[in-house]
Parts: sequence; structure tokens; C-alpha cells
Amino acid sequence: MQFAPITLKALKPKETDFEPQTLGEHVKKRRLELRLTQKQAAERLGVNPWTVLNWEKDHTEPPINSMPAIIRFLGYNPVPAPVSVSEKLKAARQHLGWSRKRYARELGIDSGTLRNWEEGAGVISRKHQRIVAKIIGSSDEEVIADAVPLRGGLRRQDRGSDHQ
Repeated sequence: MQFAPITLKALKPKETDFEPQTLGEHVKKRRLELRLTQKQAAERLGVNPWTVLNWEKDHTEPPINSMPAIIRFLGYNPVPAPVSVSEKLKAARQHLGWSRKRYARELGIDSGTLRNWEEGAGVISRKHQRIVAKIIGSSDEEVIADAVPLRGGLRRQDRGSDHQ
């Protein structure tokens, strides 16, 4: 009796040695490291498996309210460390997973003002400067300096910057 040769096949292991560039790639890399399916990752993240697929393929960006779950899933915050007052203010909001509208309401300002602050317009009012300093863990002086217009109408953060 002669036996036919047996060929075994298996799925090729997914590569996890890439350097993630996008939020979706961070999620994908972590999911692969944990050997989770997209469905299992979605359960941990509290979203639909299609949502994880779209994030991983960079078809969509995770909404801000998903950021706390993503940070827990990854074990770190993939967003670069904020440097300017506006970046620190936005990062504080993202860490909470709050919309701009909710964050503005909590600060006692309108969402347009918050948008301006997050986009780099200095915080003008002393009262608001103190509030922002407390939120971002900076000194009042840093927030005040950020709001002081310089010669030619440039704010401190715009000095020496070649990009918009």
C-alpha cells in the first residue's frame, strides 16, 4: 500500500515588527502582538469589528471618545507629547475622550473659543489663563506668554516657525 504525500498548510504569521505611523497602525500592531482577532480587539475596545478594520486600514480615524479605550488597549498614548499650550490643551481633552463641545462647557466657554485656543490663538483673559494653566499643568506665565502678541502680530509660538 502506497501513501500520498501530505502537505501541511498554515496561515503565515502576521508581521509585528513594523513601526506604526498612524493610530490605526498602533491598534493593528498591538492586536497582532496579543494574537487577537479584530472581533476580539473590538470587544476590548468597546466598538464594532468593522470599526477596528476601518481604523487599521486608515479608512477612518478613531473618534475622540474612543481614545481612553485605545490608550488602555495599547498601554501607552500614541499621540506625540504636546509641547505648546494649544497642544497641551487639546491633549488634555483627548485624554478625557471629550468632545470640544463638552470640554468647552466644562470650562465655561463656548466651543469656538476652545477651537481657537486649540488651533494656537492665545488665551487672552487672565481668568481663562489661570484655568488653562491648571488644566494643562503649566505655569500661569507660560499661558500668559503664549497669549502676548509680539511685534508684527506674531505670537510667541509662531516665532521662528516656517510652517503654517
